[in-house]
Amino acid sequence: MCVRHTRVAPPPPRPPPPPPPRASPRPAAGWRARAGPSDPSYDTPPSRPFHASDRSVGGVRPTFTLAAMTTTPAVPTTDLYDEHGENLLVCGTQFRQFGGRRAFAGPIRTVSCHEDNALLRELVHGPGDGAVLVVDGGGSLRTALLGDLIAGAAQRNGWAGLVVNGAVRDSRALGGLDLGIKALGTVPRKSGKTGAGVLDVPVTFGEITFRPGDVLHSDEDGVVVLPAA
Repeated sequence: MCVRHTRVAPPPPRPPPPPPPRASPRPAAGWRARAGPSDPSYDTPPSRPFHASDRSVGGVRPTFTLAAMTTTPAVPTTDLYDEHGENLLVCGTQFRQFGGRRAFAGPIRTVSCHEDNALLRELVHGPGDGAVLVVDGGGSLRTALLGDLIAGAAQRNGWAGLVVNGAVRDSRALGGLDLGIKALGTVPRKSGKTGAGVLDVPVTFGEITFRPGDVLHSDEDGVVVLPAA
């Protein structure tokens, strides 16, 4: 007896598996973490990349409001004196020029700190809005209140300049910044970091008082202050 074998067809090939989902592109460097779509700034890039030095003394990234920046035109100090006479406050301190911006002007903010720059560092990591920071270090030349890192932060954050009644360091680097910087001299020694000092109070040196809100003008001929009206 002959048995017929029926040939069974092979099963059809399985379809290839679907491709894995594409990973979302990695955010560009400098984007901050966001809570989610309910956050108004969700998926909105910052105005500029985050820099390692953009931290306050407490380690928190500052809030930037560059749109609020105002620019005060720098008027030659000799012209201001000819116009205002003795109503113009003329600083008698003979400063040295360190910044790359030779003439600068802006509303005054102040910090009083003696051989300790933690408060100064925290302030310049916030928005400068075109202001000039007057730093009263009591005339000490023992430690430097300003170096290239703090000055670089001041430039990035929109400060017009700094007038330091004290010493600075990294003077060659300071000369390459688009920032007005005047100080008494240089010293390599760093200052303390305790945070001692006070912000936005009247400070006096060079026979005049610098008050927050008055307008400071500085150039190669000196430093002058126009009192607020």
